[in-house]
Amino acid sequence: MANAFLFFLLLIFSSNITFENIHACNQSERSSLLSFALTLSSPQLNWTSADCCNWEGITCNQGGWITHLQLPSKGLKLKEGTFLSSSLGNLTHLTHLNLSHNSLYGSLDQTEFFLSMNDLEILDLSYNLLFGVLSSSLPSSHIRMVDLSSNRLHGAVSSSFFQQAWNLTSFNVSNNTFSGPIPSSICHPSSSSLRHLDFSFNKFNGSISSGLEKCSKLQVFRAGYNYLSGSLPEDMFNSTTLEEISLLRNSLYGAVSDRISNLTNLTTLDLSYNQLSGVLPPHLGKLSKLKHILLDFNHLEGSFPYL
Repeated sequence: MANAFLFFLLLIFSSNITFENIHACNQSERSSLLSFALTLSSPQLNWTSADCCNWEGITCNQGGWITHLQLPSKGLKLKEGTFLSSSLGNLTHLTHLNLSHNSLYGSLDQTEFFLSMNDLEILDLSYNLLFGVLSSSLPSSHIRMVDLSSNRLHGAVSSSFFQQAWNLTSFNVSNNTFSGPIPSSICHPSSSSLRHLDFSFNKFNGSISSGLEKCSKLQVFRAGYNYLSGSLPEDMFNSTTLEEISLLRNSLYGAVSDRISNLTNLTTLDLSYNQLSGVLPPHLGKLSKLKHILLDFNHLEGSFPYL
């Protein structure tokens, strides 16, 4: 009887150890986080306890691997002479990385800190001081959202960047200094989940390539405040899921096709400050969901055709 009771106590004790070990953070990843913290000049993160799974902004899975690093709007600044730490690349199980609205400094083409994150789903580094060019491909085939807006990134956005965009729903690189054409192959059969594209406030040039209709669920297409030219691509008017088209402050020319009446879900249309010409499409008034329409500062003729 005593032996049975002793066995029962040992079973409980070993179960508790196993439970604690499941939730204790991986020590190599803990070291990587501490290396990142050492590069920060402010504020000091309260990352002192033994189990990093309990640290601010950190979430672990059942195996103790770090899956979420989320520290938005914390006033994070790097020490002088340091860059965004490559030690974060050791967090290979990371699915969510959000360091937005801070003052992090670094070059994306010198620091391959997220290229080893093969499970990454959410990447939000918006509103920082990042510079350099984008890599040639997405960091993960699982990625659903990329937000690199309001940084200092430049160069072209390679068409190959989207080759693994099987799960991508939102891509935002607005308010940078990207140049060159908007990638022609951004929409393809494997990118059928894409809903939100924002290229606005950059230096993109050239014409808008055809192919938007291949993004069968696209709802928002923004590319205002660039140097785009040419006419509106005809296949844009086949993207019947579109709710917003914002292409203001470019150099687009030519007529607005009457096929725009196909976009029955459109609520916002901003083509102002371009060089569009011709007569306003007679069936534009059939867009019953349209709430905001801006066509001023063009060379268009006629009056708005109300339903």
